[in-house]
Amino acid sequence: MRKYAFWSVLCALLITASCKNTTKNTDTAAEKRKQDSLEQIKKAEEAEKARPRTAADIKLEKDLQYDQHTLEETYPYKDTTRQFQLEKIKEKLAFVENFQRAPHTYGVLQNYKNRNGESPVVENFVRNAYKRVSDTLGTERYQSTPLYREENSEKPSIYGRDGSLVSLESSDTLKMVKVNGISFEGSWFVPKRYVKNIGEDLKITHVNFVDVTNQNILTVERTGENEWKIRSMNPATSGLHKPPHQMETPVGIFMVQEQKPKMFYFGDGTKTIEGFAPYASRFTNGGYIHGVPVNNPKGKIVEYSWSLGTTPRSHMCVRNASSHAKFVYDTSKPYQALVIVID
Repeated sequence: MRKYAFWSVLCALLITASCKNTTKNTDTAAEKRKQDSLEQIKKAEEAEKARPRTAADIKLEKDLQYDQHTLEETYPYKDTTRQFQLEKIKEKLAFVENFQRAPHTYGVLQNYKNRNGESPVVENFVRNAYKRVSDTLGTERYQSTPLYREENSEKPSIYGRDGSLVSLESSDTLKMVKVNGISFEGSWFVPKRYVKNIGEDLKITHVNFVDVTNQNILTVERTGENEWKIRSMNPATSGLHKPPHQMETPVGIFMVQEQKPKMFYFGDGTKTIEGFAPYASRFTNGGYIHGVPVNNPKGKIVEYSWSLGTTPRSHMCVRNASSHAKFVYDTSKPYQALVIVID
């Protein structure tokens, strides 16, 4: 009987120990699964954070701050329909979001009126319709910067447009500065006199979208990560390709570089001041966003013109209602805002 009791107690102890081990193993396995799950969530969050943003990620809402001469998202024009290309605008805003997420030392290519010296002739050049030297991509030598493939190249390969945004990959104290294009593709070397260093703290919050196909302008303001508000939707008139004096507004991404309350202009082919355009914000070469031109240097500002939103007719500039040009002038400060020209 005692023998039977002994074995009963022993079995009970073994069963209890086995249950404790099983429970311990179960708890350990559960804890491991929990840790694995947390690690997977963390990795997924990191991957999502690192993922390049697309147009689908951009939240774009209409919240106007300027409400004069406002156009609808789609609107009639003669016997057609024009529109604001919101999906294309979202794609560009995703691009802006993406380049700002990585650390950069930013620079702007500059050579307004060849102030930093006339660029050398590129390896392969053509003469365009204006009989001026340009590269094979159509960028003119005049007012542009030379882009070299190698630091010691004898001739540049292409030209970079004045106002283009770049990332500096070497010190701007060197004779030749290495840059990565933001407004354009590729890595290039540029003589330092053509590059303005604007630092590491660039935060783009205002972008002006000029549509040369639909002849309109839309301005946006960044209000949060991937979140932008539409601040105005207006008619505009872009540049006309008409040699020898009028030029189209170039498509691309440009930095607002300077502003003038009155931008005086010469008559075609002369050195005589013919008039002025109010509230002018220059973004590339002689291209400004400005108000209605006044063909009298001492004339009064004109608010609106029948030609706005019709067909290209300016000299590269982007004409606006004068009060809207002032809105852009007030919100888009030099080296803090972009002009993105789309087609």
